[in-house]
Amino acid sequence: MRWSYLPPLMVYLAAGIQGLTGIVGTFFIKDYLGLSAEFLAALGFWVGLPWALKMPIGHLVDVIWRYKSWLIVLGATLIAVSLSIMATLIGARDVLTPWASANTWFVWSALLAPIGYVLQDAVADAMTVEAVPHVRDNGQPFEEEELKSMHTTMQTLGRVAIIGGTVLVALLNLFLFSGTESLPEAQRVLLYERVYWGALSIPVISVSGVLLHLLMQRLQRNSYLPAPPPKAVAPNLWLLGGSALFAVFTVLMGLSDWRYAQELIFMGSLGIIGFLMARLMRELSPTARTTLLGTALMIFLFRATPSAGPGVSWWMIDELGFDPPFFSKLSLIGSVLTLLGMFMFRRFMAERPMWHVIVFLTVAGAVLSLPILGMSMGLHHYTAALTGGVVDARFIALIDTALESPLGQISMIPMLAWIANSAPQHLKATYFAVMASFTNLALSASSLGTKYLNQFFVIERASKDPQTLQLVTQANYADLTSLLVWTLLLGLLLPLLGIALARVLGWRST
Repeated sequence: MRWSYLPPLMVYLAAGIQGLTGIVGTFFIKDYLGLSAEFLAALGFWVGLPWALKMPIGHLVDVIWRYKSWLIVLGATLIAVSLSIMATLIGARDVLTPWASANTWFVWSALLAPIGYVLQDAVADAMTVEAVPHVRDNGQPFEEEELKSMHTTMQTLGRVAIIGGTVLVALLNLFLFSGTESLPEAQRVLLYERVYWGALSIPVISVSGVLLHLLMQRLQRNSYLPAPPPKAVAPNLWLLGGSALFAVFTVLMGLSDWRYAQELIFMGSLGIIGFLMARLMRELSPTARTTLLGTALMIFLFRATPSAGPGVSWWMIDELGFDPPFFSKLSLIGSVLTLLGMFMFRRFMAERPMWHVIVFLTVAGAVLSLPILGMSMGLHHYTAALTGGVVDARFIALIDTALESPLGQISMIPMLAWIANSAPQHLKATYFAVMASFTNLALSASSLGTKYLNQFFVIERASKDPQTLQLVTQANYADLTSLLVWTLLLGLLLPLLGIALARVLGWRST
């Protein structure tokens, strides 16, 4: 750990704390907004697009590196506006609804937050490269293996900061929701509002990281400073111009009612990012280029696997009786074990090829999805009867969460470390953003797949009128088992297909 690592870690910590509103958001959306699982999956596509456009943002960070702090401030402002919209929507809806519907305000809130986090993440990624020193205190350069180790440590600490944020969130949620099972509905809604107002601490933390960075620069602690400042970067007009045109095209398509707008945007994103990747990779050696391509392909198909969507959480609430306190316990267990798992698997990630990591995570994920699939068919009733009520739905969910949690963040660390180690100093943000745009586009593909699955397997949840609190729609989870089966199969096959394609094409991996 070096002092120079701390400023980007604070920005990452803020990103981890964004989950503070996750549980209350799930319950509020389910009960009071009346949005379908298909609509929320489609919204997930639009929410993921800012991450796919991280590439021009990252290049902009390189171009205006001296003024990067203002991008953090801009991102913090957008996050604060998003949180304020949700808090007002919950506690004083009448203030907003004369201007637009509650659902419209929710969509605006959902879109503003990721833009803010992308701006902050692009700067933090570049700061992690800058934070690793290239020379010792005596002026001697570090060996290549030492640099690789420090970059791996920096990226691991970055993931630790994010997961550490989720641990803090889980502990806070456990405190907030303790004993709230019997609260009247009106008081529970008031608690939801307070959580959103409290989440305004998130942008404060990220801005504090920037202020610390400026303070450290002013103090001139040479023993912790990285390499000399990189040379000035001229704007890449291909990258900025193409990205600007694509952003305009995306907005216009988003405002249209064309049925296949999302699919066209996804294909356009893939084509543009591929073109820009090809131009930027000219600065890499042929071996490094094929390694980057093989790693990116495997990560892309691993992350492109669709999820079951929000219907699973709705089913857990309606059918299994899971409440906010129990979800808080699941979140705490998951976050803590993810944190421990990242340290436990650090050597495995550092020493094994990427395809070994992907195969392990894919098979483990498929096996660990079986308990939830089994409960959709009544497994918890059988085990509860067999064990006198000990192994019930909550017991199975706790064990499954404990086993599955460490897997989530592992696959990204080797790739992030390799990018940080190979990125040219004068294009560090651009290279991070290029690869992040490509791999984050996989999340848009995942959202599309989730939307398709929810179109075919329709899930209906119970919802209430926000004014009268009366039940408006009845729950229908008849298709849940089929949805989970297809999610499992796609989650198993797509990553293995990526490994096979990389080997057929002769591409290596990290």
